[in-house]
Amino acid sequence: MQKTEYAVELKHKGYNCAQAVLCAFADDTEITEENLKKIGAAFGVGMGCMEATCGALCAAEILLGLKKYDGRPVLRDAAVLHDEFKKICGATICKELKGRETGVVLCECDDCVRNAVRIVENNIK
Repeated sequence: MQKTEYAVELKHKGYNCAQAVLCAFADDTEITEENLKKIGAAFGVGMGCMEATCGALCAAEILLGLKKYDGRPVLRDAAVLHDEFKKICGATICKELKGRETGVVLCECDDCVRNAVRIVENNIK
């Protein structure tokens, strides 16, 4: 099964968006799926309040650190992930993605998860 659909499957099993993205990459990290689930626990629903960054994007950034950090900043790479997510999804803030104030949904959670997984696959080697 592709990581994108595995992540969505995890989302439908009760994982938040961050947990779903992180756990889809459990085989690519030295961290157990259970510990990745713990790491992502507070990042769902825009850090619990819809006012902050989408959990799926937070997870992509966490994976960037896990895979590429070697003592030097990865801020340029982080900016690339952020910009690519915003371009694909239309925003990075949970409430904007869900149209909480406008009534216009820019990107459903399943698609935010899929897009974050794709961004990780395309940008983090």
